[in-house]
Amino acid sequence: MGKQKLTRIQLDKMKADGQSAVWITAYDYWTASFAEEAGMDMILVGDSLGMCIYGYSGTVPVTMDQCIYHCEGVRRGAPNTFIIGDMPFLSYQVSVEEAVRNAGRFHKEAAVDAIKLEGGKRVCPQIRAIADGGMLVMGHIGLTPQSSGQQGGFKAQGRHAAAAKELIEDALAIEEAGAFALLVEAVPPEVCKIMRDRLTIPVYSIGAGVDADGQLMICSDVLGIFQAFTPKFVKKYENLGGKTVEAFKQYVADARSKAFPADEHTYKMVDGELAKLHELLQK
Repeated sequence: MGKQKLTRIQLDKMKADGQSAVWITAYDYWTASFAEEAGMDMILVGDSLGMCIYGYSGTVPVTMDQCIYHCEGVRRGAPNTFIIGDMPFLSYQVSVEEAVRNAGRFHKEAAVDAIKLEGGKRVCPQIRAIADGGMLVMGHIGLTPQSSGQQGGFKAQGRHAAAAKELIEDALAIEEAGAFALLVEAVPPEVCKIMRDRLTIPVYSIGAGVDADGQLMICSDVLGIFQAFTPKFVKKYENLGGKTVEAFKQYVADARSKAFPADEHTYKMVDGELAKLHELLQK
């Protein structure tokens, strides 16, 4: 029997049992299929695809159509994994109605299991409306890349008491609005632990320490593919970027020296057919 997709009830039980959920971002069929084979509990099709796939300087330029397109590929690659679609900038901020409509697009067009959006108390009306529409919503606070300009760049959040208190209040408001889970990014572990202990919904960490109900990492960081910068909280488990460059260099050298393609990489004519071809060409 194959891998069974987790449900919201099972994710709640994992929190209650102290079992850490492990998830990763993925943006394409193949990465998603590898994640499912490895036993990931969830996959986030993050708007980080803007930087990791399209080479943007941030997440703001990412569109709904891009997110849905990549969600479709990830769903095909991981049919038995809980998948979260990340709502891009201005897909939910403009109005509550537009937020519900765009969340519905993720479900109708890409068969996600939930959506994620950034922000605290100010997006609670959107969270409540999407949840009232029968969809699962994950909150996201701390370092929120879509509003990094307001935060002064890609910097850790909640490092002072007043800011930490505000984040905790945001977390409680997000739960009250009907979110099924919360992602906390680049926040001190002590603050994340308070959230985990005070909230009944799962609180997941990306750069917020071990005292959470689970961990998220970006696939391009785990694999060592993304080269532009490395956040402090990243652990690279491979150096596929470096290995890819070396593989390309070997290919360039072999092709230029005509070591590739070798005889075993070519197709042969059927015996006797070459002579027949020459005869035909002479007529």
